[in-house]
This record gives sequence, C-alpha cells and structure tokens, in this order.
Amino acid sequence: MTVRLMLVCAAAPTGREVRFADTVPDERALRQARSIGDGLPSAGLRCTAPSQRCRRTATALGWDAVPEEPALRALDMGRWQGRSLDEVAADEPDALGAWLTDPQAAPHAGESVAELCRRVAAWADGLLPDAGRVQAVVDQAVARAAVVHALSAPERSFWRVDVPPLTVVQLTGRGGRWNLRMGTATSGDGQDR
Repeated sequence: MTVRLMLVCAAAPTGREVRFADTVPDERALRQARSIGDGLPSAGLRCTAPSQRCRRTATALGWDAVPEEPALRALDMGRWQGRSLDEVAADEPDALGAWLTDPQAAPHAGESVAELCRRVAAWADGLLPDAGRVQAVVDQAVARAAVVHALSAPERSFWRVDVPPLTVVQLTGRGGRWNLRMGTATSGDGQDR
C-alpha cells in the first residue's frame, strides 16, 4: 500500500531576523495557516513536531488535539539556541562555515545535519504500509531532511532545499522507496490544481 505523507512547514513570524529559536508565529502568519487548513485533504494520521511553533500552526490549521511526534523535533542547535545567525557568524565564523558545508559537523554541540537526516528518514521509513495519508506539521529543517531522503540525495544537498513557512511537501512511499510529488494540495481531494 502507498503512504501519502504531507509535511506542512510551520508558520513563522513575518519580517524577523534569522534566529536559532522556537519563535512563535505572529497573528499574520497564523491567519495564513488558517487559510490553507480547509484545503488540506483528510488524513488517517495527523501529528505535529513538539515545538511551540509547530503546535500553534497545527491549531491554526484546525487540527485539534493531535499527538506530538518526538522524531520530528527541530534540529538541536546546542549552544547556538536562541542566538541570531548574525551573532553566530560574528562570534564563530569558522564553526558556522563548517556547519553549513559539512553535514557531519556539529560545532555548536548540538545535532549535525546528517543526524537530523537519519532521524527523519528512520521515522518516514517506519510508517506502516497501511498508514494511508499522514500529515505532520514540522520545522523547515525536518522538511528539508525528508526531501533529501526521498530523493536519495547526498546530505550536503540539505542546504540546497528551500522550504518556506507553510509550504506543503508531499511524499509518496511504497516498498521502501519515496517519491517527491510536486504541486500543491489545496482542494479537499488532495489533487493538484
């Protein structure tokens, strides 16, 4: 049986600086999330990553009381947590450069991109074949990792995948193989428009 996986990237505050933090979506971002909620098809399983940003996005989508999935948690930023990208670049330019170019690097004493990719791949591959349609609200890094896995792309391509807030990433899986489905699912039947 085919698993149809839809990853909804969490809403993010508009007009903010890049920060390694669980930022709370502002009202404008939550309104945008509410506007796409009705366009998503029904699902046999819905879940959310445990971040506040993902939980608030799930609520805005109209998903009440969905379980949190720890395997879909955001990338652990270690000592960079809460800092802006500009601050890290000023204080630790070599460490930031290593992290952005080497998927095995975790100079921030957190999680490497490679570790994130393996965690997300294990979760996706662990979905039961009869799961049917699965939807999850995730942070952008988790969606990137899922795309890298689906395409069997090298982990260094992680930074080449751009998934803006509220992007819906669609994957279909069968027999241990994943495919990336391009387009948007905005109608109740899940078909592209």
